[in-house]
Amino acid sequence: MSARERFYCALVSGATRLACVGLGVGVAGNSSGANPLAGLIGSSPAMQEVFRITRQVAASSATVLLTGETGTGKELIARAIHELSPRASGPYIRVNCGALSESLLESELFGHVKGAFTSAVENRTGRFEAAHGGTIFLDEIDSVSYTLQVKLLRVLQEQEFERVGDNRTIRVDCRVVAATNRDLLDEIDAGRFRDDLYFRLNVVPVFLPPLRERTGDVPLLADFFIRKYAAANNVSISTISDDSLAALARYSWPGNVRELQNYIERAIVFSRDGHLSVDLFPPHVRGGSPVRVGRSGGRNPETLCRELVSLGMAAAGEGSGNLYERIVSQVEKELIQQVLKSCQGVQTKAAVRLGINRNTLHKKIEEYGLESEGENA
Repeated sequence: MSARERFYCALVSGATRLACVGLGVGVAGNSSGANPLAGLIGSSPAMQEVFRITRQVAASSATVLLTGETGTGKELIARAIHELSPRASGPYIRVNCGALSESLLESELFGHVKGAFTSAVENRTGRFEAAHGGTIFLDEIDSVSYTLQVKLLRVLQEQEFERVGDNRTIRVDCRVVAATNRDLLDEIDAGRFRDDLYFRLNVVPVFLPPLRERTGDVPLLADFFIRKYAAANNVSISTISDDSLAALARYSWPGNVRELQNYIERAIVFSRDGHLSVDLFPPHVRGGSPVRVGRSGGRNPETLCRELVSLGMAAAGEGSGNLYERIVSQVEKELIQQVLKSCQGVQTKAAVRLGINRNTLHKKIEEYGLESEGENA
């Protein structure tokens, strides 16, 4: 190992220790011998603030609302809040609210009695009841129907509910941690989320920043996952190349920490010499276009837009100006051309579909030198 590589390893190992110590739990972890924040690595100010809030709120019984993009570590924070709390010896119950229909979710959360509905052949304990004395983590809270939100609000306010099909009131004592990757204020404005429930959930808000906003933590996270998956796969990884580190630092990580975790595991699986070279990472991480398998219909507009802008900027070169006009005009030209084709060249129909004035459309057709076959009326 070169001096540079030894320095890097020492730096990452030391920084990881400092980051963990900053959580107030130490590298050795809590009294049970397990680190409740294992996998939550970061020396950036944003993550240190997350760790500070996590440590402080854990000692209370306050409801916590975790927000952040998919893959930022919301579930790890929820579990850490439980493990660092006086409720650590109690149950930790996770419910993915987005994975169940309204009727199934109601039964999952509150339980049901025999005969409550066709398939209710026996009494069932709900997740809130199972979480008594501990913590319940409601992931994807934005997915809960407006009707069911009323029942959730009652549990938060009164700590009581009834099983589906029963009139016996059950009281519970459990800590509620909720999470969402959406802006709940936008959901309120759209009429999909109750503002009173939002205020009950948002007692202690914790925002988990996306990885692209804390790229300085990428080497720390990479080191953590290298150690984790090298041990899991019984392989020895001694070095990671400069090109690999540079590529990981440049990439925007739309899938956040979870995406980095997956790519590190993949690189380790395919490594044959204990060295993580840049070719072990996917093409788009290295700066190329992603390899896509299956139907193009699986690509969402946001991803396509991002790719188009990236390609346009790369084609224009670093020193070029007028990027707005160059890229937007390309999109506008293609849009008009395809809409005209779908309308058999009838400009009146095309203008309606585009939502623009027919005269404006005519000018754009001339500006871009497009052919409008068929009638103009």
